[in-house]
Amino acid sequence: MRIAIIGGGPSGSIVAALLSRRGHDTVIFDEDCQKEIVVGESLVPGVIPVFRRLGIEEKIAAVGIRKPGVTFRPSQEKEFAFSFESLPRRFPRYAYNVPRPDFDRILADCAIESGARRIPLRVELEVENDFLRLPAAAIGRVKEWDGFQPDLFIDATGRRRQVAGLLGIPAEIGSRRDVSHFAHYKGFDEETPAGQVRINRLAEGWCWRIPLRGRMSFGIVLDRAAAAALGRTPEERLEAVLRNDPILRQETENIKRLTPAMTHGNYQLVSSRGHGANWVAVGDAYGFVDPMLSPGMMVALQSSVILDEEIAAHPTAVALRKYETRISFVLEAWRDLISYFYNGRIFDLHESGREHLSRYPWLPLEKVDAFMSAILSGMASGFTTDSPWSRGILRSSSRFVLGDPVGSSKYAVA
Repeated sequence: MRIAIIGGGPSGSIVAALLSRRGHDTVIFDEDCQKEIVVGESLVPGVIPVFRRLGIEEKIAAVGIRKPGVTFRPSQEKEFAFSFESLPRRFPRYAYNVPRPDFDRILADCAIESGARRIPLRVELEVENDFLRLPAAAIGRVKEWDGFQPDLFIDATGRRRQVAGLLGIPAEIGSRRDVSHFAHYKGFDEETPAGQVRINRLAEGWCWRIPLRGRMSFGIVLDRAAAAALGRTPEERLEAVLRNDPILRQETENIKRLTPAMTHGNYQLVSSRGHGANWVAVGDAYGFVDPMLSPGMMVALQSSVILDEEIAAHPTAVALRKYETRISFVLEAWRDLISYFYNGRIFDLHESGREHLSRYPWLPLEKVDAFMSAILSGMASGFTTDSPWSRGILRSSSRFVLGDPVGSSKYAVA
């Protein structure tokens, strides 16, 4: 099958590598406009099996640093650390923090080494009755196709969502209207354990810290109005948060910004349709839930793996329908899990469990605590995020311990 992949980011590279190894004639069209820093630097353990399958984990480990877990600070007094060591032993119990330009280059090289071809060209697709077509100039660059159109288009254009825009496909927008600014710094206090990602709740929003080699990625996620009140430029807003937050101010006395600040918006956006007659969308081109818990890269790579599996197992039309059903379920599961962190119930649940442990020391509640830690780690790692069993346990525990409907929590993110 002739396959044109529009966009050479992580999802485009991975799907190209997988499909090329199955013998498909795969061409990536990508304009190659890599930025100095790119969001999506913190990975979750669920991506490790993909790296192992493609034989690239050693290369990723060489440019990244090992990530043992995530520490949440929902208030000045409270801190909750999640370690991937609580995962069942059948899963990798670590992830990586990676510099995106180097990481993306490894994935792009993997696609080429797997048999895909890459054409450095920005392509604006043409459409006729829901069928996509390459313009003549692009077809002319693929000599092996002798002027024939591809059998399948894969939209991997990220948040540009080229096919959705071209076909007028609407998106479901989440409830939050956040904007994110981030940059790289030096001089942050070292994280403990090394490589641990940290998420702090702010007065209005939250911030991340992702340790990288020789630097720290620091970013803020705020409501747009709250961000605008902090300053005119992204740099001013980042500096205002670092200056105004008492915890950050104490930990960042000697920092220096190393890069310009980058801005991202349009979080919580999922297309209402992810495939058509001769096309399918992967990664952010289909949907992005939220930066909380770092699911973006996991969903991007998982969408590529699921598409490869379905194309290998079914005729194309059936494969695309099954793919859309599966990845829609994955996106919904991540959205559901992340809501527990935004509404504060995940921390209320943890705090309530700690209180019961101290109040009833004769009960075997340590086993319950270990069980719930394993459930949450499995979901946050990407391995069991969409597991009906895990989702049911979390939902039932929340209702039993905290009650229903969802009430106001002191740990909720504004």
